[in-house]
Amino acid sequence: MFLLIPFLCLFFACKNAGIQNYQIIKSDLRPPAYPLITIDPYASAWSMTDNLYDGSVKHWTEKDFPLIGAIKVDGVVYRFMGSEDVELKPVIPTSEQGEWYGNYTTIRPAADWKNNGFDDSAWKADKGAFGTKINEHTAKTDWTTENIWVRRNITLDEDFQGKKLYLEYSNDDDAVFYINGVEVYNTGATCNKNAIIRVPDHIVNTLKKGENLIAAHCKNPIGNGLLDFGLLVQKELHTTLEKTAVQESVNVQATQTHYVFTCGEVGLKLTFSAPLFLDNLMLVSRPVNYITYQILSNDGKSHDVQMYFEASPRWALDQPYQESVSESFEDNGLLFLKSGSKEQNILAKKGDDLRIDWGYFYLVADKNNADGNIGTSDILRNNFVNDTAGEKASKGENEGARMSLTQNLGSVKNTSGKIMIGYDDIYSIQYFGENLRPYWNTTGDQTITGQFHTANKEYDSLVAKCYEFDRELMNTATLSGGKKYAELCALAYRQAIAAHKLVKAPNGDLLFLSKENNSNGSIGTVDITYPSAPLFLYYNTGLAKGLLNHIFYYSESGKWTKPFPSHDVGTYPLANGQTYGGDMPVEEAGNMLVITAAICIMDGNADYAEKHWDVLTTWTDYLAEYGLDPENQLCTDDFAGHFAHNANLSVKAIMGIASYGHLAGMLGKKDIAEKYTAKAREMAESWMEMDDDGDHYRLTFDKSGTWSQKYNLVWNKLLKLDIFPEETAQKEIAYYPGKQNKYGLPLDNRETYTKADWIIWTAALADDIATFEKFIDPLYLFMNETVDRVPMSDWIYTDKPNRRGFKARSVVGGYYIKMLEDKLNGK
Repeated sequence: MFLLIPFLCLFFACKNAGIQNYQIIKSDLRPPAYPLITIDPYASAWSMTDNLYDGSVKHWTEKDFPLIGAIKVDGVVYRFMGSEDVELKPVIPTSEQGEWYGNYTTIRPAADWKNNGFDDSAWKADKGAFGTKINEHTAKTDWTTENIWVRRNITLDEDFQGKKLYLEYSNDDDAVFYINGVEVYNTGATCNKNAIIRVPDHIVNTLKKGENLIAAHCKNPIGNGLLDFGLLVQKELHTTLEKTAVQESVNVQATQTHYVFTCGEVGLKLTFSAPLFLDNLMLVSRPVNYITYQILSNDGKSHDVQMYFEASPRWALDQPYQESVSESFEDNGLLFLKSGSKEQNILAKKGDDLRIDWGYFYLVADKNNADGNIGTSDILRNNFVNDTAGEKASKGENEGARMSLTQNLGSVKNTSGKIMIGYDDIYSIQYFGENLRPYWNTTGDQTITGQFHTANKEYDSLVAKCYEFDRELMNTATLSGGKKYAELCALAYRQAIAAHKLVKAPNGDLLFLSKENNSNGSIGTVDITYPSAPLFLYYNTGLAKGLLNHIFYYSESGKWTKPFPSHDVGTYPLANGQTYGGDMPVEEAGNMLVITAAICIMDGNADYAEKHWDVLTTWTDYLAEYGLDPENQLCTDDFAGHFAHNANLSVKAIMGIASYGHLAGMLGKKDIAEKYTAKAREMAESWMEMDDDGDHYRLTFDKSGTWSQKYNLVWNKLLKLDIFPEETAQKEIAYYPGKQNKYGLPLDNRETYTKADWIIWTAALADDIATFEKFIDPLYLFMNETVDRVPMSDWIYTDKPNRRGFKARSVVGGYYIKMLEDKLNGK
């Protein structure tokens, strides 16, 4: 096969090697969001606009992580990154900003329930937020019914006419909000955490000094419920960096994001690099990323150039109103700007929509041409724009704790430089009562300054390796599944890795703990590990083991006593035991068995399985008894409701038993291997008979005329288990194209939404690339056209360019299933 792949050339001047010519394969994908800084679930920053300067840099939760970049060319300033952020102050607090009470009912009220004069004296009164307390940490009043109507009487101390007011809200699922009886916003079928929307002026004008009303209705047909809301007012905005550069291109690769700008008479090339090479655990753990810039004269003349970078303390705060302190210092030729919260309450919070508020954020540069300052945004920006020394400080607090780096490059035709961004979280995870340091500092004898010095020393070699890795990945993935598949894999790479934290357990086990981003914040969730695993199986089975070790420990220690694995080990970052409000017996047992088998097959030995043989046997026996025709229970695909007789869940159980049989064979346990392999085949025969619906197989055994993606069959193919005949998968593959919509194949017949990871697993059942690409093309189109500009969602609609929920989750590591198949086949 010969592939014609377009290349771009990027030139960067490395401090030791001169100007380097790096080739990159052009990606044509317009991502939903662009990865910028990707260290872990907390130190995670994205651009969610087409142009890097169109909006604020944001954390994956969509909260601002202000990071501004500007360049001065011959006295003219061009902003190329971030925006002069709007500061919002709580007027009416949410439950995370203060205490509030509301009157509520779960019985449908009269139509005028949302109006000011409605009599709600018969309603209950309690503390907000309202939600599923067992799984939603912000919920103060337990709400477990399908509907809730809430009326919140508020008192305003001033008239807000003419001011910009915002509604901040959290909802799970559908919600409608009203102010003084007028509808403000209808979320539709989308879940949100701490989302913000501008209140229209005509509704703001209804708010008077004194008594007013906010009302909301939320519907939760299944799973967790949550309803919370408040009001924010915008502070007066002063702009200094109004003129923007012109963005010419952006290109996302696996480890790097490349931007090209025109800034008057010079070109600016900006690259964000995260050297996340999965075969090097110290690099996976090192909490430092690079931002490289290169200046190229467009007219052949020299130009006077200065670079400006500004960061907010909000990188180290959960909420913008928290108190912060920043400082600058020098250490062995590097200039450090450091910021953190005053409180420094380490590992005190757990939950989903949270940012870290302990430890310290760092902005670092070579000292030789850099000047650092701490102050308010107005002072820092005016100093740069007007080229004045102005007020200069080495420390600052709160609004005066902004940090700026200015680099004077002099009169140049072309030159380059870099800054480094990093985060020292001090302690990363609490693991069954013991606080664990990050992997790079497991023994507590390393320092964050040392990590920056090492990163600075290794910059040239690591950036060169990033380019090499990115090219290799694009080439390999293109050969495996086509160029669109390769571009999706490249976009998934940093998202999947940075949704984890790497630590070492007290017993020496490697722990690679996922955060269940934007679903409930669970830590180490098994049904997050299962779809994520292909990426880590492909590059480093040690990390794949790190996805499982905590679950094995939880059962083997006796802390978890049920005959199937737990769903999780807590709520991030506290891994002290399962906090999710329900079990997934068949789901998680099948997941653990399959991934354990995949690890051992990749390793070429079953030592890992032998270490955990007793608990693997317990889980397998559970599946043998209960897995063929699962009773009504939670599973990973229960979005449209729980149901019994789930055919795809049954496939997972059969694959789990077959995996155990295969592992027994690898360990020389011949009788056990024959027994469980025969059991799996017997169950597969029953499955095909029970689920047959003519030209396809059913969603559930008892409902003819239904269908679903049978993505769990992929392990029969990849691991060569030979439990189901090949015709089983091919029968499904032949049926699915007729069910596809514009943006992909629905998960099943019940709804038009789908799971992006499962589409690629389903596609991998195909025996040829052409058929595989028929499933990839619509998914690629969705990512390219979606109007929901957030880090890739895996729960999306197939008939419109919207996500149903979820964002920034590690499950996109599952995109690598096709590459994993090729590796298993020796390609």
